[in-house]
Amino acid sequence: MDSGLMSLVVILVLSLAALFFILYFVPLGLWITAIFSGVRVSIGTLVGMRLRKVPPADIIRPFISATKAGIDLELGQMEAHYLAGGNVERVVTAIISADRANIDLPWKRATAIDLAGRDVLEAVQVSVNPKVIQTPKVSGVARDGIQVMAVARVTVRANIERLVGGAGEETIIARVGEGTVSSIGNANTHKEVLENPDRISKLVLERGLDSGTAFEILSIDIADVDVGRNIGAELQTDQAEADKRIAQAKAEERRAMAVAEEQEMRARVVGAEAEVPLALADAFRSGRLGVMDYYRMENVRADTTMRQSLAEEPDAPTAPVR
Repeated sequence: MDSGLMSLVVILVLSLAALFFILYFVPLGLWITAIFSGVRVSIGTLVGMRLRKVPPADIIRPFISATKAGIDLELGQMEAHYLAGGNVERVVTAIISADRANIDLPWKRATAIDLAGRDVLEAVQVSVNPKVIQTPKVSGVARDGIQVMAVARVTVRANIERLVGGAGEETIIARVGEGTVSSIGNANTHKEVLENPDRISKLVLERGLDSGTAFEILSIDIADVDVGRNIGAELQTDQAEADKRIAQAKAEERRAMAVAEEQEMRARVVGAEAEVPLALADAFRSGRLGVMDYYRMENVRADTTMRQSLAEEPDAPTAPVR
């Protein structure tokens, strides 16, 4: 009795495992949904997807949506795109949206855009509803040396044909910023930019900044314009300070040379004074100078020194006359 019950339990467990295995490899619920949706899919196709490690729901449900939308797709192509790492559901949704908006988006182009790493559904939406890209604050300097800062809003529309290999939003922002700086620099004064900010957008649009990008620029609007620093005056001040330092360095060099020359002359004078006693001694020995002559010379020197000291003293106060 116990062995019979045990056998029954084993058979029941094996039956449940077999049923689970069959339901896993044969998604009957998904097959019934496809049949009632008007999509003919064989059980073998679903089992083959399981064996190829492709979730049948990720292929069949987008296939049903495409069929209901009147778009003819192939299961093999959809499965191949999934195996390549693509998002089948998003690609099918993008194709349906493009078809409703009368945009030509074939399956190969849509899958190429998806595999390139771009959001194909967002691209279709931007093609229908243009997108606004706001650039960061860009600084430029007019010819009068005044800094002008501007913020631009670029309205773009996705170009489906150039999404693969085309540059993105960063390139648009960089090109618009470059054009803004150039147009500000061409202005004679900063007042021209403040009075006519649309001249920036006109000059930028004339350059065809959307070439080679995945977008088409519809308009460029200047959202904000501010006046910054006086760059020209600051540069002139810095140049004047640099010239001042150069002049001070040259003056210091000349002063040092003059001091050195003065010290050299003083050294020569000291050297010449040191030779005077030697010359006097030689004159005494040779008889060219006598003792009385020497005394008279010393008296004249002392008298000269006394006169110089008296001349340097201030005048003595005189007594008042009564």
